[in-house]
Amino acid sequence: MMRQYELVERVKRYNPNADEALLDKAYVYGMMKHGAQKRASGDPYFSHPLEVAAILTDLRFDDASIAVALLHDTIEDTDATRSEIDALFGEEIGSLVESLTKLKKLDFVSKKTEQAENFRRLLLAVADDVRVLIVKLADRLHNMRTLHFVPEAKRFRISEETMEIYAPLAGRLGMQGMREELEDLAFRYMNPEAYKTIQARLEALSERNRDLASVIEQALTEKLTASQIVAKVKGRMKRPYSIFVKMQRKGVSFEQLSDVYGFRVLVPSLDECYHTLGIVHSTWPMVPGRFKDYVSTPKQNDYRSIHTTVVGPGRQRVELQIRTEEMHRIAEYGIAAHALYKDGDRISGGRNIARLTEASGAYAWLRDTIERLNDPNLNPEEFLENTKLELFHDQVFCFTPKGKIIALPRGATPIDFAYAVHTDVGNTCVGAKVNGRIMPLMTELSNGDEVDIIRSKAQVPPPAWEQIAVTGKARAAIRRATREAVRKQFGGLGRQILARSFDRAGRTFAETALEPVIHRLGHSSIQDIIAAVGRGELTSEAVLKAVYPDYQDERASSNPKAGAGEGWFGVGAGGKMKFRVPGAASAPDAERSIPIRGLAGDLPVIFAPNGGAVPGDRIVGILTPGQGITIYPIQSPDLKEFDDQPDRWLDVRWDIDPNDPVRFPARIALTSLNEPGSLAQIAQVIADNDGNIDNIKMIRKGADFHEILIDLEVWDLKHLTRITNQLRSKPIISSVERVNG
Repeated sequence: MMRQYELVERVKRYNPNADEALLDKAYVYGMMKHGAQKRASGDPYFSHPLEVAAILTDLRFDDASIAVALLHDTIEDTDATRSEIDALFGEEIGSLVESLTKLKKLDFVSKKTEQAENFRRLLLAVADDVRVLIVKLADRLHNMRTLHFVPEAKRFRISEETMEIYAPLAGRLGMQGMREELEDLAFRYMNPEAYKTIQARLEALSERNRDLASVIEQALTEKLTASQIVAKVKGRMKRPYSIFVKMQRKGVSFEQLSDVYGFRVLVPSLDECYHTLGIVHSTWPMVPGRFKDYVSTPKQNDYRSIHTTVVGPGRQRVELQIRTEEMHRIAEYGIAAHALYKDGDRISGGRNIARLTEASGAYAWLRDTIERLNDPNLNPEEFLENTKLELFHDQVFCFTPKGKIIALPRGATPIDFAYAVHTDVGNTCVGAKVNGRIMPLMTELSNGDEVDIIRSKAQVPPPAWEQIAVTGKARAAIRRATREAVRKQFGGLGRQILARSFDRAGRTFAETALEPVIHRLGHSSIQDIIAAVGRGELTSEAVLKAVYPDYQDERASSNPKAGAGEGWFGVGAGGKMKFRVPGAASAPDAERSIPIRGLAGDLPVIFAPNGGAVPGDRIVGILTPGQGITIYPIQSPDLKEFDDQPDRWLDVRWDIDPNDPVRFPARIALTSLNEPGSLAQIAQVIADNDGNIDNIKMIRKGADFHEILIDLEVWDLKHLTRITNQLRSKPIISSVERVNG
């Protein structure tokens, strides 16, 4: 176990002005509080916070962070209190330790809702002080290094959590070394067979090419020295997990990989990066498609380097990373490089994200992610899903027509590009030109694409775009725009319904009257309440009673079940349905009632022609202004006609009362043998199963068979399925298919 003076010496190597008294006090306090506690390995428990502190010294972190690492388990696992730590070490350190104590209870591998809430708490803690995340990552790294002491049943769960959450977060903060080690350690326990196989292959390759790395290092160094470039060249084999990912992505075997070796070339200045690149490319052939310039277009985590692959000495493919010492420091230390230094001078340990972003643009993603948490309409599960997508995606760099660079996740579309430029650009996007050609909005963008967004002020983003977009920013903006469009679409109808309902009750409707009851009705604004009434999600009677609790509707309801809060529709001639307000006198043609959620207003409603719809079908309503609403089953091909008119789509669903059954229209097509009595057998099957034939049409009559179209009335989808199955079982029937559209 590291001694007290050894820890202080480690800090003083990079910070000669370290607060030795603070480090000594934290060391002694932590050791005293943990006392005789033991870890699963049998080592003294204090060895763990000590190793976490050592990891932070490797990252060259500030004194306060080192002290927090030494104390991070004291409140959770000992009798230490927040007030005691505040008194001894100050409120700043006390706050960090308390935040880490709360985060220690997080379990990301749990059911989706809990996982989303835990991730939200993690990011909110980071928003207050980014060092919370740094210490948490160092804590996780040491726990992963000692995971073999943990019971086997827990190893996979902890490794999965590390791979899903912590490793990608380390990468986003630019801490590539920590990310690679976390991934490798998690990979070892998540897929032990693959890990062992790749590790064995790497060891065999290393033994076979024992001198290859040194030969390439020497050849590169000599070539650069001859051009008066003083460079440091260091080679290494790639890690098992990165090799496994490449094998999976390219669908190749280990033997087919030709760039297992990677070399870093560190040069004094930016100009010498490009000079070195020229020397390398003029000496050895470049592998096409393997050149990336992250110096002119840095990654979102501020990573900068030139990547290229050449066929080097011995016909061996060699991957090179060319960078300056400053670029290397940022690549190695990530957030620490900005948290501790500014213009070469040491600053305090990065109190908040805003301060860090002043030093660098490395944390725009983290800042934007935390800002999205403030969205009051945010669904935590959707937030988690979108954030994970962005965590795991590599980047592509695209350009606006004016040459501005837009960094996006791999797999991004012009929709993501539009929202990355500005939310208004995304909301008014109607098309896109990619490299001068008009392309579909679902086109996957590639590095270097120039994207020109075509806009229209009349455009409203369709809800379906949310399934195409891959960035959280685009998805959140589409959801907001969709909610706003719904408010506008149904707001007018909702006001009419409420005004009429209040008028019948002898009251005057005013929007201001809704203000005191907003939360009682389960909404966040007056406009949301009005839109909910317009959509049929909330009844006008419920609003009336919320505003006037003493109100009693003295009229008798013609349907005692109609007060349940749904829209009820009376069946009329020709299958037409008209909205009947619960409690109103029964219309003459309303022999039965059909409840369908999601509709409201005195609008005529009909079933789709050529097939209808039955309970059990997923259904949608298509609004035709001035005519009414048509109910279609979701599988109807006729719905394609409305793909470009999302404002006409209504979300509706069945709500059938089993005590008040109603028949619904359906259509089937049969192919039957042409023999005497075949039609009678078909009719008998339908009658035996309590179906009702509304219409029969011979669409083709041949010498050997008939093709018949039958319009039925059935109770629901199960009823229809039972009829079609029994028809298929008849020897005279060749085929039976349901028809929609």
